Amino acid sequence: MSRPTVPTLLRMTTPTTWAGHTQGGEPFRRHMDRIPLAKPFWDEECERAAIAALSSGRWVKGPEAKNFGEEFAKWCGAAAAVPCQSGSAALWAAMRLLGIGPGDEVIVPGMTFIATATSVSLVGATPIFADIEHDYWCICPDDVEAKITDKTKAVIGVHIFGQPFSPRLREICDKHGIALVEDAAQAHGASLNGIKAGAIGDIACFSFFPSKNMAVGGEGGMITTTRHDLAQRLTRLVDHGRNDQLESIELGTNLRMSEVSAAIGRIQLKHLENWTSERRQNAIAINHSTKTRPESEHAWHQLCILSDNPSELISKFNDAGIDARVHYPIPCNRHQVYSEHHQHEDSLQLCDEIAHKLVAIPVHPSITIDDIQRINSVLSH
Repeated sequence: MSRPTVPTLLRMTTPTTWAGHTQGGEPFRRHMDRIPLAKPFWDEECERAAIAALSSGRWVKGPEAKNFGEEFAKWCGAAAAVPCQSGSAALWAAMRLLGIGPGDEVIVPGMTFIATATSVSLVGATPIFADIEHDYWCICPDDVEAKITDKTKAVIGVHIFGQPFSPRLREICDKHGIALVEDAAQAHGASLNGIKAGAIGDIACFSFFPSKNMAVGGEGGMITTTRHDLAQRLTRLVDHGRNDQLESIELGTNLRMSEVSAAIGRIQLKHLENWTSERRQNAIAINHSTKTRPESEHAWHQLCILSDNPSELISKFNDAGIDARVHYPIPCNRHQVYSEHHQHEDSLQLCDEIAHKLVAIPVHPSITIDDIQRINSVLSH
C-alpha cells in the first residue's frame, strides 16, 4: 500500500494521466499518474482564507500581508520580513536597501536563476560571476574572495536547490566589510549551523512561485533582514518609499503583495515544517549520490542528479512517466543578456562543466512510496 501523503490533500484533485511505452514502442501501462517535478498545495483552508480576504473588501495593504510578514520573520528568526510581488522583486529591493548602484560590483554565482544577476544590473551595478563548489554546487568561497575589489559592495549567495551555501561566505563578507545577501528562493526551511535561511545574511530573498516549497496562489516573494537599521525601510521600499504620513522619503515602487496571496501564504507557512520533513524523508528514500553540507539542513527544493548523459537520463524518466529536466542548462554569464559583459566568455570551470549535467527529479511532499519505487527503478538502470 502506498504511504499516505503529508498532508493528504497535497494530491491534486484532478490527476494527470499518462500512457507509458517500452523501448520497443508497445504500451505497458495506461492511465498511470504522471509524477510532476513540482506540485503546488491547495486545500479547503486555503480556499476559505482566499475568499475571506476577497470578501473583506480590502485587497491590498491590509492585515493579511502585515501578519504574514510578522509570522514569517518569527518563523525564520529574522528581525523583520515584508511580503512582496516575487522573488525577483525581493532581490531588486535588497540591492536598493543596500544602496547599491552605478560603479558598484556584486558577486553572484554563475549557476543560478538569471534574476540573481539581473537584480544587480537593474540598479546600474555590475554582477561579477563566481564559480561554484565541486561537491555542493553553491557559490565557491575561494573564488568569491579572489574577486573582491574596492568596488565590491555585496555577495549574493544562493542556497542552490535548497542546499545552504558555505558558512565561509559570512566570514569573508565580515572580513571585507561587505553585505551578504541570501537568495533563498529555493531554501524555505533550510538551515546552516542551526540558523534558518532568512536569518543567515544581512538580507534574504524568498520566492513563492508555484513550484517552490511553499506558494501563495500565484507570484509572490518575501524579503527579510537581520539588521534592525534596515527593518523599517523594508516596508517603505515596497510601497513607493512612503512613510506613515504617506510622504515618499526615498525611492521605492509598488512591490506589495495582495491580501489574497498573503492569506494563502499564512496557511501554507503553517504546513511548511511538515513539508520540509517530508522532502527530507523522500530524499533519503531515493537512491542518489547527491552530497549535502554536513553543518546544514537541506530543504530539497529539487533533487538534482549529476549525469554524464543527461538527455538519456531525462528520456528514461519521461518514458517512466516522471518529469525531469536540466535545471540550469546555461551559466548566467553565458546568457545573451550578458553578451557584452566582460565575463561573458570567461570560463567558470565548474559551472561550464556541471550546469548542463544536473537533472532535477521529483522530491516534493506529494510523492508516494510507489512513486519513489518508480523513480528508483529508473536510477537503478
